[in-house]
Amino acid sequence: MTPRLELLPLLFAVTLSSFACRVGGFRPMRFVEVTSPIQAALRAAPLAVMVGIVVPAAVRGATAEWLGLAATIPVMRVPHRDLVAALAGVATVAVCRLAFG
Repeated sequence: MTPRLELLPLLFAVTLSSFACRVGGFRPMRFVEVTSPIQAALRAAPLAVMVGIVVPAAVRGATAEWLGLAATIPVMRVPHRDLVAALAGVATVAVCRLAFG
């Protein structure tokens, strides 16, 4: 695969916007009193993002995606580790795609 230099401005723009979103969130939070409802919302945000990513992929997905989702659920239930569960799902999808083409 050859690098496509015309994509560098796009990569820079995405990097800059990601950084701006992070800074844009941290700066105002310095002035907000973190109450229980705000803390609960902040704890739920990563799950909401994951659901927003996984559900469309599962709905449009084939067997590999469904098997990846099926592998993620028990891994999340037993050790309760988000990263381990996500890696198990991604690894399952990758192996299935390699095996089934």
